[in-house]
Amino acid sequence: MRNLDIAEVAQRACVPASTLRFYEEKGLITSIGRQGLRRVFAAGVLERLALIAVGRAAGFSLEEMARMFAPDGKLRIDRQLLAAKAKELDQKIRQLSAMRDGLRHAADCSAPSHMECPKFRRIVQAAATGAIGERKKKAVNRRHVPKG
Repeated sequence: MRNLDIAEVAQRACVPASTLRFYEEKGLITSIGRQGLRRVFAAGVLERLALIAVGRAAGFSLEEMARMFAPDGKLRIDRQLLAAKAKELDQKIRQLSAMRDGLRHAADCSAPSHMECPKFRRIVQAAATGAIGERKKKAVNRRHVPKG
């Protein structure tokens, strides 16, 4: 397959050229040269961009994905990292499922006010304590300081 300039890669991968330049800066992809002022990539960059898209959709950071590519361009995927991400996704799915169920209940609840509904109040309380949503409890590091 022939080499592709940055505009063609951007079009075929459905990402802006600025994203390609950013990925190159981060070491995720590599251009093989220039044609005038335009970067040129080997056709294999499209497969790598597809892998990056899968990783991003799964919630991997760019740094995590960069570690999945060896310097020679081959994949070196950490299976433990994949298992940990799958576990994280399972937790997120449980949280989202509970939130979906709560929203459906709130939409159909016959209570005069949502705050009078015990189930809705449990959802609000769970959110307030960080059990659901983006808020997370931060552990307080309390040192034992002897009195004296």
